[in-house]
Amino acid sequence: MSVSTPTLQTQPSAVDRPGSAQQNEVTRLLPPWLLVTVTVLLCAAVLIPIVYIAMASLNSDIGVASGEFWPSSWTLSNYSTIWTSVGLANGLMNSLIVAGSTAVVSAAFSIGTAFVLVRYQFRGRRTILRLLLGFQSIPGTLIVLPLFVLFSSSATYLGLQVIGTRWGLFVTYLTFSLPFSTWVMVTYLRGLPKELEEAARIDGATNLGVLTRIILPLSWPGLIVSAIFAFLPGWNDVLFASVMTRPDTQTAAVALQIFSSATEGGALPQYGQMMAAALVSAAPVVLIYMFFQKYLVGGLTSGGVK
Repeated sequence: MSVSTPTLQTQPSAVDRPGSAQQNEVTRLLPPWLLVTVTVLLCAAVLIPIVYIAMASLNSDIGVASGEFWPSSWTLSNYSTIWTSVGLANGLMNSLIVAGSTAVVSAAFSIGTAFVLVRYQFRGRRTILRLLLGFQSIPGTLIVLPLFVLFSSSATYLGLQVIGTRWGLFVTYLTFSLPFSTWVMVTYLRGLPKELEEAARIDGATNLGVLTRIILPLSWPGLIVSAIFAFLPGWNDVLFASVMTRPDTQTAAVALQIFSSATEGGALPQYGQMMAAALVSAAPVVLIYMFFQKYLVGGLTSGGVK
């Protein structure tokens, strides 16, 4: 006759249970009161200026100049006037063309370049990676004058007009965005399993087939991140756009700067129109972030955990 011995079942302690109060206390970086305080302060530092700009855009110039936070008289005339006084429509169109084309071309070139740098071993590979990283440390102010002289001389020696054209500004932005986009894609492709590519090669796929059928569908988060970070410098830049453009090709950032400088010498600066134009110019970037938020999170965190 066998005697069965009862098994002792130990209850997990409060520390071992996931989601317990003790575990939360251990893993929490800040005390609750300090966490709430820091969160409120950070949100206030971001939201208060945005709310003030929105309120000022709905206020009259006299009200903004007198320091009113809450408008005494609400008006939407600023949003209807900026399209003629600031020239915002032409600036937004030029910014979308230049920054959008820079983002698309930079992302397209970066995935092919990163695929070669990650999956193939050749002499000079590490040197190229170091050079791409080193290009990011060069300040843009050091390149403005040499780039302007180079593009100006092209009209004399080659008969090719670069200064004042959209495509000249596009080439300028591409030189800065392509190295960073390539590094983003290098980091992302390092996290993709090689087994998928090996299986595709066994099935007879060529290098181009592996890139277009395997790598490209899996790299959309990284591509969107590289495209957005290539789009932002072209959208926000004033330095190169003010040198490389003329009135019919100037971007929205340059149009805002010119309008602000022109109204500073007046008896009453047009604060309401400047605030409205600033909000309209920032709206495309905000919409892009909101629409591609999940891809941004996935692309930026890729490669962090192996």
